[in-house]
Amino acid sequence: MPTNLELQLKTLPNSPGVYQYFDKEDTIIYVGKAKNLKKRVTSYFTKNHENGKTRILVRKIVRIEHIVVDTETDALLLENNLIKKYKPRYNILLKDDKSYPWICIKKERFPRIFYTRRVIKDGSEYFGPYTNVKTVSTLLDLIKDLYPLRTCNYDLSEAKIKAHKYKVCLEYHLGNCKGPCEDYQEEALYLENLKSIRNIIKGNFKDSLASLEKLMLKFASEMKFEEAQKIKEKLDSLQNYQSKSTIVNPSINNVDVFSIISDETHGYVNFFKIMNGAIIQSYTTEIKKKLEETDKELLELFIVETRQRFNSLSREIYTPFKVDVGNKIKVTVPKLGDKKRIVDLSIRNAKYYRQEQFKQIKIVDPDRHVKRIMSQMQKDLRLHEEPRHIECFDNSNIQGTNPVAACVVFKDGKPSKKEYRHFNIKTVEGPDDFASMEEVVFRRYKRLLEENKPLPQLIVIDGGKGQLSSALKSLDILGLRGKIAIIGIAKRLEEIYYPGDSVPLYLDKKSESLKIIQFLRNEAHRFGITFHRNKRSKSAIQSELEQIPDIGKQTITNLLRKFKSAKRVKNATLEELKETVGNARAIKVYHYYHQKKQL
Repeated sequence: MPTNLELQLKTLPNSPGVYQYFDKEDTIIYVGKAKNLKKRVTSYFTKNHENGKTRILVRKIVRIEHIVVDTETDALLLENNLIKKYKPRYNILLKDDKSYPWICIKKERFPRIFYTRRVIKDGSEYFGPYTNVKTVSTLLDLIKDLYPLRTCNYDLSEAKIKAHKYKVCLEYHLGNCKGPCEDYQEEALYLENLKSIRNIIKGNFKDSLASLEKLMLKFASEMKFEEAQKIKEKLDSLQNYQSKSTIVNPSINNVDVFSIISDETHGYVNFFKIMNGAIIQSYTTEIKKKLEETDKELLELFIVETRQRFNSLSREIYTPFKVDVGNKIKVTVPKLGDKKRIVDLSIRNAKYYRQEQFKQIKIVDPDRHVKRIMSQMQKDLRLHEEPRHIECFDNSNIQGTNPVAACVVFKDGKPSKKEYRHFNIKTVEGPDDFASMEEVVFRRYKRLLEENKPLPQLIVIDGGKGQLSSALKSLDILGLRGKIAIIGIAKRLEEIYYPGDSVPLYLDKKSESLKIIQFLRNEAHRFGITFHRNKRSKSAIQSELEQIPDIGKQTITNLLRKFKSAKRVKNATLEELKETVGNARAIKVYHYYHQKKQL
């Protein structure tokens, strides 16, 4: 007999709508939208989900409810409202932890204009919300400069003004107000100014600029040059404010622009509002992923929520890829020109925001920063687990002399210098990089196994397919093949090679994963070269002292321990040499250098 859940699945309609999943506590744990409810909901129970969180969600579902709606747009809006209302555990909830400022034109006689964070439904006009108080202040300062408006909160009813209830204040004497409280200003002229102010707030400067220019010319023609100069100053203020707006293209009007970039755990989204060719609003935030949502799913959620939050009525939006936000909104994916440039600018803002978040996280929450990098490396390098412990090998030899190798160790993406190791090549004659790599990899992991120490999750070999194959031979002998991930990085084009795959992987040149691998490789090279130089230098010193007849290794060691270099041995007095190696040997060393001088 079918379970209650199976019956619910069978009876779902093939209509657009919203579905809600309940757990055994009868709590809503997920809300989703669908073009086809039956098809979408059934897919949760028939697919094999790679994401562990999705598998857990499905196991917890005990009951399903659905709401059928007329259109996809209705489904989007209903889903968004239900998520905000119930805050289900497995749904993304966009952060809205602050009230945004608005510009209010108060519903009253001689309306005041001011900024507020409270929207009261009393018939007043509200513009916004704005994401930046500074933007609001600048705009209100501009309006105040252009148009004298009252700031008092008197009830300027016609009866009270006629009854001479009020007296003009200091603002009138400063020229900031025309004194409507004593009937010095006509209401019609005040309301005419308000029309211009509304246009300015909406980003439409054209009409205001034209009317001010016309008024300036009128005063000039009437020889009222002082008044004409005042209007010119206002005209300059408005033009200056307009020039500071990010102008994109005057033909782009009343459009919303949305973009997204993401990593393993978060999406970073940006919104622009464009009016009359200028960006008048910008908003960027991050969205924490809950069920490995795609960029398309995240952006659709952000579009619906942001348009509601900012009261957008734009009929067209620009996005970097196609999204489903209902048939009432035209979605444009620009390919060329100014439209493409504005989408690119939006993406750039999202990237900058992401970088800033990373810098803050690095300081405030280093664990999250490390987890994000490790998770990204796991994905980029196609690994089975996060590479918390990485080891990188590099060979160093010059003209076949003193071959050495270096192993550097990174923990959580950072150098662990106390675990760095040098190797003198013991079993290889001459400059044979492949055989040298085979030897050091074998020696390194044979020792770790013998000492029962933890093995790395990733080995990086500095070199291409040849060095990688040599390292693999050692892992085969030790029985570690397949237990440790191993890659080779070729120097010229930063190609990453995998065992048994002749086609290299190319990571994005700006990716953090590639930067860490390059850091590893460069650190291994530096560490190996330093050791190699020291060894060659020591070898050269010893070879010079070995030329002295009847002087053994112990005598050479004693001389170097005392004098530190062959040059100091050469410049030492006979008495100093006698104190170090005795009378007979001191005479031999002293005569060797001083006879050479005489010759």
